Amino acid sequence: MRSRKKRKKVIVGVVAAVVALAVIGVGAAFAYMGVLNGKLSKGIDEDTQLALTDKSLAEPFYMLLMGTDKSQERDASGEYGDSYRSDSTMLARIDPVQKKVTLISIERDTLVNIEGYGVGKINSAYTYGGPALMVKTVSQFAGVPISHYAEINFDGFKSVVDALGGVDVNVPITIDDADAGGHVDAGEQTINGDQALILCRARNAYEEAGYGGGDYYRAANQRMVLGAIAKKLLASDPATMASTITALCDYITTDMSVSDIAAVANSMRGMDPSTDIYSTMNPTTSSYEDGVWCEYSNNEAWAAMMKRIDQGLSPTPDESASMNNGGVTDGSIGGEAVAQAVLNGEESSLSDYGHGEQVEVQNGSGVSGVAATAASTLTNKGYDVTNTLDADSYNYSKTLVIYDKGTDESVAKSIAKLLGCGTPTVNDGSYTYEGSYLVIVGKDYKG
Repeated sequence: MRSRKKRKKVIVGVVAAVVALAVIGVGAAFAYMGVLNGKLSKGIDEDTQLALTDKSLAEPFYMLLMGTDKSQERDASGEYGDSYRSDSTMLARIDPVQKKVTLISIERDTLVNIEGYGVGKINSAYTYGGPALMVKTVSQFAGVPISHYAEINFDGFKSVVDALGGVDVNVPITIDDADAGGHVDAGEQTINGDQALILCRARNAYEEAGYGGGDYYRAANQRMVLGAIAKKLLASDPATMASTITALCDYITTDMSVSDIAAVANSMRGMDPSTDIYSTMNPTTSSYEDGVWCEYSNNEAWAAMMKRIDQGLSPTPDESASMNNGGVTDGSIGGEAVAQAVLNGEESSLSDYGHGEQVEVQNGSGVSGVAATAASTLTNKGYDVTNTLDADSYNYSKTLVIYDKGTDESVAKSIAKLLGCGTPTVNDGSYTYEGSYLVIVGKDYKG
């Protein structure tokens, strides 16, 4: 049974209420647009804006949803100063064409490369460099460009549920967890904001009851509450919708304006949250080292999963294993089980693509987002992208695929073919990079 250092956590599922709002409609809030926009964008700095990639809201796009451990209670205590962690992280793919949303919970203890800091747990990126570094880190890890960002704190979670008048859930077991904040009875019921927060933070209750895998049960409950929030929002009258948006604006930070949300909402009309939301978590292997838990990414399964997601498919070949269905309450899908679910049934298991070769991608054209786009293409075909950086200049007219002496030239040719351009070039010592291959994206790259 896993036992971790006890600490409070924020429910990432409610952060995805931003997504729910984006698929509902905000007509009742237009009168507040100016005020709401000011509240929503407060705290979005230039670095965060630059980390995001421009993408039409009429096309599928990725959004980073984060929950921080910040709250009025913690601010008042002075215990944490100005430093907070992103304790819950979710990558969302929003598809207004197919009217689908895919939510990918990313284990907070997943070890990744953090630009400027080396290998560390993914939630540390927020502590080191705030939202901008978190966006860059998740984008590099997932191999996809991220177009939008949203963050919510503890108080915001409780407020949105209360603004809706509570949400209806079926709690799998009685929760009695002091670390999560208290008690919630088992069974079907309407819960308020405080109860929802307890339910979605509870982990120890499952471990102490002998179920094991408390993190996975907690994630399942988060999906259940998210589905309940989306269902309630879909049925809301204009007054309830307006009060919900008002509550969110006091506790949420996002680059999206009210008009952005309205545009997505209009294109997502008709979405059914019980069937049109896929949910999963990144496939990892757990390891207990030097007194702490770490999650090692299963890169083959992760690449296969992101390839499917980027194509608009369910995260796993068995679609029922990735359906939201109000939340998977048996806790069976998590960690290594996710990897098995992803790879089971894949015709090629990526055998037709890369095999984990390490590639660094650099932007040599100066066009915003091209390195992330190229990295996404490579990651989704089985390559391990170690970094996405700026090149030494933006004057590269042609894309180069640099490879070391002794490495396979055919891999460099395959990379060039996959990108649609690129001249394989042996490294003569002029290039420094992490991995066996370097892609410098030139002005000829069409993405």
